[in-house]
Amino acid sequence: MARALKWLVLTMGVACVAIGLGHVALGNAAVPGIGAAGATVDSLGRFLGAAFAGYGLAWIWAARQSPIPAGVVRWLAAVLLLGAAGRLLSLAVHGWPHGFQVGLLVVELVLPPLYFLLAGADERARPPIKIINGAE
Repeated sequence: MARALKWLVLTMGVACVAIGLGHVALGNAAVPGIGAAGATVDSLGRFLGAAFAGYGLAWIWAARQSPIPAGVVRWLAAVLLLGAAGRLLSLAVHGWPHGFQVGLLVVELVLPPLYFLLAGADERARPPIKIINGAE
């Protein structure tokens, strides 16, 4: 379980960084179905792409810790779930988006429970190290 958690956390981080940087580089062209949304949406998309890349870096940071901190994984998964809630709200208000966004919604609804389930796996697999002072 700990190995699966590490792989999933690292993969999530790399994917988010790549997606975020893709949005920074491509702007509106990075979003299927957006059409000619204009400069305002392009600016917003590029800014949020940078923020998403930063979110990915937080996942990568977590994957590099030993043990992987369960609390951090849960918070990052909660942010992903919040994004899914935003997509559901948009769906309720505006209807169905491009099919690609529907696919992303499915991923955003499926992964957080998996992360919540696995979050403590690495901490359980690696008991804390006790440092003993030789003078005691």
